Amino acid sequence: MRHFTIFCALLCAPALVSSQQQKPKDSPSQPAQKSDQTADIDPSLADAEASIASSDWKAASTKLDAYLANHANDARALFDAGYVADHQDQLDRAAGFYRQSIEADHNSFESHLALGLLLARQGKRDEAHTELSTATTLNPGQAGSELKATAWRNLARLDKPGPDGEGNAKLASDELLEALKLSPGTPADTLLAADLAEDTGDHQAAEKAYRRVLAGDPKSVGANSGLAHVLIEAKQYPEAEKLVRSALQQEPDNPVLNAQLATVLAAQNNSDALPLLQKLHTAHPDNLAITSMLADVLAEAGDLAGSDKLYTALLAKNPDDISLLVSHGQNLVRQQQYAQALAVFDKATKLDSGSADSWTGIAFCASKLHQPSLAIHALTMRSKFIPDVPATYFLWATSYDTLNDRVAAITYYHHFLESSGGKFPDQEWQAKQRLLVLEKKR
Repeated sequence: MRHFTIFCALLCAPALVSSQQQKPKDSPSQPAQKSDQTADIDPSLADAEASIASSDWKAASTKLDAYLANHANDARALFDAGYVADHQDQLDRAAGFYRQSIEADHNSFESHLALGLLLARQGKRDEAHTELSTATTLNPGQAGSELKATAWRNLARLDKPGPDGEGNAKLASDELLEALKLSPGTPADTLLAADLAEDTGDHQAAEKAYRRVLAGDPKSVGANSGLAHVLIEAKQYPEAEKLVRSALQQEPDNPVLNAQLATVLAAQNNSDALPLLQKLHTAHPDNLAITSMLADVLAEAGDLAGSDKLYTALLAKNPDDISLLVSHGQNLVRQQQYAQALAVFDKATKLDSGSADSWTGIAFCASKLHQPSLAIHALTMRSKFIPDVPATYFLWATSYDTLNDRVAAITYYHHFLESSGGKFPDQEWQAKQRLLVLEKKR
């Protein structure tokens, strides 16, 4: 199947447990209690903090507004106000208070940390990274090393490479190690470590880490999905399918898990892949990976018209996508539309002269269109990037045969027969017959 790699890259990567998805539970749990401020705290501020301690956000907000009217540069009160607004989901207001707190006290660990976590939840990666990085350089005071570990952990999550390829796995690993120096490891840490191991290509370490999590929590969706992804990459589809189905019992509508299931089913030529992909396509009609894979599965199922309709629509939005052009060209070949396919493959090679699949397509179409010189040129270009296979040896042989280059034709017919291994009976018969004729002329 042609789209497994890109499909997994975009959809099947293990879910990131991050402060970007939900309000972090590891944010400062109470207002800052700095030792140099506790003894002489203003009674009005103490009263507001008492309301915070009892989660009476409305009362705390009112009291803090009154206090800040007369103490506008009180870093502690500004942090408290940001904390209250944060818990009321007034994120922009909260960010404003945190920034004011930092302006009043540039060394406020709690304000830098809280602002960084909030910005991460808003998807403001660069700004969040700046604030969290600053927090790791500051003294957490009574906040303690556990919250400084939180800053390191969230930096690691931000630096972990995503589906877009942005990030730095080595840096993220180092940041996670800094967190583990300050606090005990957690299953979430193990999952993150496994993800990072995958990102650096250490699939064996990733698999071990995922299995450690599953040993303690067999129902862990993240670990099941992560291990399934490793197994999919290793083409161990039956075991990957079991893991994905287990995770889907916990989260039946999880799009990543459903995408993984579609991948393993399609890889095993399971007919259930098609309805699942159609369901995913309906839910995510603009998703390039899902639509591409559905088109691929439709083609494999023999619905060439339905498949090509999807490819044509995708190419209208992504006209220079090499993968889509190659897939569209291959679809046209299946429909014996060789001239149209040749034009598509030719466009692909002009966009990327290193596209071996495109040169293969040109060679095949040129052979079908009785253009042996073009076929040989395409095969020559293809050979710069990947080795020949039985099918290309046969194309070399027949092209040279058509051009009456007897010596070259004989050489490649022999290469074909030596490599075909009985898998191409019709072509093997043809090669043997031509060799009888060509070698008799010697």
